Amino acid sequence: MTVVVARPVAQDRALWKQVAFPSEHGGWGLTLEPVLLGLLVAPSWAGAALGVAAFAAFLVRTPLKLAIGDRRRGQWQHRSRLAARIAGGQLLVLAACAAVGVRAAPDLRWVLPVAGAVPFVAVELWFDVRSRGRRLVPELCGAAGIAAVAAAIVLAGGGAGELAVGAWLVLAARSVGAIPFVRVQIRRMRHGVGSRGHSDGAQAVALAIGAVAVVLDRRLAVGAGWLAVLAVVQIVWVRREPTPPKVLGIRQMALGIGLVLATSTGVWML
Repeated sequence: MTVVVARPVAQDRALWKQVAFPSEHGGWGLTLEPVLLGLLVAPSWAGAALGVAAFAAFLVRTPLKLAIGDRRRGQWQHRSRLAARIAGGQLLVLAACAAVGVRAAPDLRWVLPVAGAVPFVAVELWFDVRSRGRRLVPELCGAAGIAAVAAAIVLAGGGAGELAVGAWLVLAARSVGAIPFVRVQIRRMRHGVGSRGHSDGAQAVALAIGAVAVVLDRRLAVGAGWLAVLAVVQIVWVRREPTPPKVLGIRQMALGIGLVLATSTGVWML
């Protein structure tokens, strides 16, 4: 009797995990970084609500992608219904937090970076529902889209527009450099080959984006300096033996949090 009951419970838990939680571990860090940077630079209750909304938006991608994908393939089943219900609940949380942001923020300027992120998120979702979300373009678009949360939180906290856009660019630059580097390392580990030139070129682009951020607001110079450190580190690491994905992910999260702390410290000091 015990065995018969336990098996469906285990299956249900596995299904919930598959439907409700993203499989890409790096996405948690990419979502945490803009929320943390925005709140450290311009703390506010409105910004905190937008931070929760950002995590809801990150989580809803998985069930929404499954539900839309199953509908497109004409394979509506128990998993599809569960995904639709979970996505509906998460969208309600997102909408409620956005409503708090509208009410608590001094103005609605924070809506502008959210609107600016929509095309990036749309591109990522387009690839996702076609099971092509692991490609470079959707990964970069998704990272650039979620980085806009930093700008929205800064504006919701009463920060200047130049600082908000600059913070967005700093985090986008970090992703532009990190994602190609990680992809090259994983390819080298799995197949023994990978284009170091692609990774090196990405570091150069990241530094250029960081320079634009400093032009917008000189207080972001410390963050741009950390981007330079990341570029050098990744240029060196891509020429060494590749590390396992788990170690690679932990390193990237640590470097990302370091960037957030360096950038926010520079904003308060300069």
